[in-house]
Formats: sequence, structure tokens, C-alpha cells
Amino acid sequence: MPEVIFNGPAGRLEGRYQPSKEKSAPIAIILHPHPQFGGTMNNQIVYQLFYMFQKRGFTTLRFNFRSIGRSQGEFDHGAGELSDAASALDWVQSLHPDSKSCWVAGYSFGAWIGMQLLMRRPEIEGFMSIAPQPNIYDFSFLAPCPSSGLIINGDSDKVAPEKDVNVLVEKLKTQKGILITHKILEGANHFFNGQVDTLMGECEDYLDRRLNGELVPEPAAKRIR
Repeated sequence: MPEVIFNGPAGRLEGRYQPSKEKSAPIAIILHPHPQFGGTMNNQIVYQLFYMFQKRGFTTLRFNFRSIGRSQGEFDHGAGELSDAASALDWVQSLHPDSKSCWVAGYSFGAWIGMQLLMRRPEIEGFMSIAPQPNIYDFSFLAPCPSSGLIINGDSDKVAPEKDVNVLVEKLKTQKGILITHKILEGANHFFNGQVDTLMGECEDYLDRRLNGELVPEPAAKRIR
């Protein structure tokens, strides 16, 4: 798994990158938790998501947001980190011009950044949002949410309470043409202590079902002219 350094908006960004053998393979970008609370690309959940996509033939990248590890720049409260993520996707796409689709997976703070990236990039066809924090971050930009995806959280999460995640999920589920899959892990906290294997099992099951052509949204009703 090559260590890479590529240019971001605030200087160099450090990442880990694994290209697929297939030229047209989809791309997966994995986004880490909050930089000021110990989040890095080597977070266990981020690391495991990276390998989950890699094993399924994706070209895969995880990277450190600005100010973390060897990534340059200063923490920017989300705006700069979104630019970092966009630059990371640009960089992978420049190496894989035949790749037509992309997935984004984010954990905690990374889930918020990932959902914003989803709004900006129509080629992102699937997302995984792990322990998102709608009680802290504004998700109102998801209007409408352009892609189907998985939202997964624990019912013992004190950082992002279940009731707040449920409100976000219910709002997204009212949209036509996409399918939001919501999984709640019993007894899991924000860090999925002792439950990472269960979490990854749910993510793997979801990804496999999507890749097999399952979990297709109902077609939107045709408008009568």
C-alpha cells in the first residue's frame, strides 16, 4: 500500500493509496474523524473501511486532513477539510481517468465532510456515513441528497445521540429516487468499542448488496403531462 503525498489547497496532503488492477474500477475515498480529537487516516475504522473497498477491487485512498501527520496547513473547521477531500478525489481521478464512479465513506467528522463532497460531485454513486453528528454539524445542505447510501450509528452514542441521527435519516428517507439504509448497532458507542467487527460486517454486507445490484430505490412516479 503506497504512501503518497499530493498537493492540496493548503499545501501537501499525506495519504495511503491502493490502485485497482482494473483501469475502469470505481474509486473509494475514506475520510477520518475530527482532526482536533485524535482523528487520523490510521483510525482503526478508517483503516478497515480502506481494506474493505480494496478487497472488492476499488481504487482506494485514505488521507490525513490538513494539519494531521505530514499533511500541511491548519485546521479549518470543515471548509478547508472539504476542499482537501475534493483535491484528494481530483488527484485519484487524474491517475484513473477511465474510472466513472466513486464511493465516499466517512466516520464522525469525516461523515459530515463526505456528505458535503457527495453534494458537489455527481460521480459519487454511494456513501457510507458512520456515526454522523447532526446534533453538532448542519446537514441541511442535503436537499436533495443525490445518492443512495448507508447511515450507521450506535444506540449508546453520547457524542451523536440516536434521536438526532433518526431525525436526519427520516428527512432523507422522504426523498424520491434514492434509498437510505439505516442500521443501529445495539450497545455501540461513538467509538464502536468492542463492536468494530460488527460495524464492519454491516458495512461489508451493505456494499456487497449494492455491488450485486440489490437495494435499488423505487422508481419515481411518472408525472402526468
